[in-house]
Amino acid sequence: MSDETPLIELAAVSVQFGRDPVLDDVSVTVRPGQIVTVIGPNGAGKTTLLRVALGLQKPSGGAVIRQESLRLGYMPQRLTIDDTMPLTVRRFLALTKNGTGQDRSSVIEQLGIGSLLRHPVQHISGGEMQRVLLARAILRRPNLLVLDEPAQSLDVGGQAEFYTLIGEIRDRLNCGVLLVSHDLHLVMAAADNVVCLNHHICCRGKPQDVQRDPAYLALFPGQQPVTGLAVYEHAHDHAHTAGGDIVPVAGEAEEQTVA
Repeated sequence: MSDETPLIELAAVSVQFGRDPVLDDVSVTVRPGQIVTVIGPNGAGKTTLLRVALGLQKPSGGAVIRQESLRLGYMPQRLTIDDTMPLTVRRFLALTKNGTGQDRSSVIEQLGIGSLLRHPVQHISGGEMQRVLLARAILRRPNLLVLDEPAQSLDVGGQAEFYTLIGEIRDRLNCGVLLVSHDLHLVMAAADNVVCLNHHICCRGKPQDVQRDPAYLALFPGQQPVTGLAVYEHAHDHAHTAGGDIVPVAGEAEEQTVA
């Protein structure tokens, strides 16, 4: 975690639609090199919080303070592209107009999407699309990477790999990461700080502390704290594509670890 000047600070932010409060007195800070994960139940205001951070939603109260010349990279939860549009993955990435050809080649290699470049964007799998969207976001060389449910299309093995990749990107770019997820244990293990949101902040802190907080346990009953690495039995009857999707193969069960 860095103690540098914050990249972005949401200070006592409130958002209200009509009479319904969506966010109430919410404060979140992200610094360079820091991964801040926002968790909470459906309808808790997580996506609204991201929209405020991105400048797409004006808060009803409070303030949003952004570092001067802040460069944002955003990965949406999903992106729908008309089937009639002739758009390959290569062309989709080129639409960003950010970075040199060498930069694009480096990002494509890092995310393992080279084999997808000639494919129509509409025909790649959900997991592959997640990697393409992440590539597009980091081509901006962002100071702050904003991710909305980035691993939702992946199985548990693909999720663990994806969050490891996000950590590597953070280290390489020294960017801050503001991330929303429902993956709980997996995503919390990858975070420096966790914010538990349900319209207001129920609890916050290091992952190991949040997992034991009564407010977290009340929101997610039945969750058990995880210490270190969570070990699970993985029936290895499939492989993973570059996008983390499942491809059936013959094999034997093996034990793997998930950070």
